[in-house]
Amino acid sequence: MTALADFVPLRTAARQKPWLGLVLPAAVVAAWEAVGRAGLVPVELLPTPTDIVTAVGHLAATGDLWHHLAATSVRMAWGFLLGAAAGTLAGALTGASPTARAVVDPTVQGLRSVPSIAWVPLFILWLGIFEASKIALIAVGVFFPVYLNLMTGIAQVDRKLIEVGRVHRLGRIEMVWRVLLPAALPSYVTGLRSGLGLGWMFVVAAELMGAGEGLGYLLLDGQQTGRPTIVIAAILLFAVMGKLTDLALAALGDRLTAWQDTVG
Repeated sequence: MTALADFVPLRTAARQKPWLGLVLPAAVVAAWEAVGRAGLVPVELLPTPTDIVTAVGHLAATGDLWHHLAATSVRMAWGFLLGAAAGTLAGALTGASPTARAVVDPTVQGLRSVPSIAWVPLFILWLGIFEASKIALIAVGVFFPVYLNLMTGIAQVDRKLIEVGRVHRLGRIEMVWRVLLPAALPSYVTGLRSGLGLGWMFVVAAELMGAGEGLGYLLLDGQQTGRPTIVIAAILLFAVMGKLTDLALAALGDRLTAWQDTVG
């Protein structure tokens, strides 16, 4: 009991000090800058953070940065919405119905192992090289974590909650909507966050297949023109965008699951 009582304030204190998460990145950036300025690594291979910030500032001044950010954000938003919607429907169905799970889940689990790049030729043949194929690829990346987490969360709902629903004579749809989904909400939020992270990974592959704008295009352009500052800047922008969207989704998840009585 004493150990647990001591543990809770530590977790609370950590949540009240979000700046702690900046300590490691700041230390890495400082060491990176020092190594670059000391000439230990050629700047042609690893530009300093100062050089990268200057490159990003130039892109922002010309307007190219906002153009590429907007293009990637729109693709990501559509891909996430479509993938999350499909994953939610499939996860709810297979989680609530053992028969549907037995029929559908083995196939989905097999497809889940297919690498993202393997979908590219098929989507180009089906949907062309324009936006539809890129959004479809992102949606595939989002679908699987959402599906798996929601299905597992519903399938593992406490049996006593199901019995309460049956006592109140809830139909199958009402049972899913009023009992199963709320009980599985923490797992669902985790699936959404995992899907969001995979979506940002898949958007890179999507924008490398013939895009003329976006952070993935910026990444490829920097590689083809021998500008490591642009390549690293694009990578860091992906990281920043992914973190900001994850923070927003995590905040929404915390609000939706505020009823949970947990240590964290």
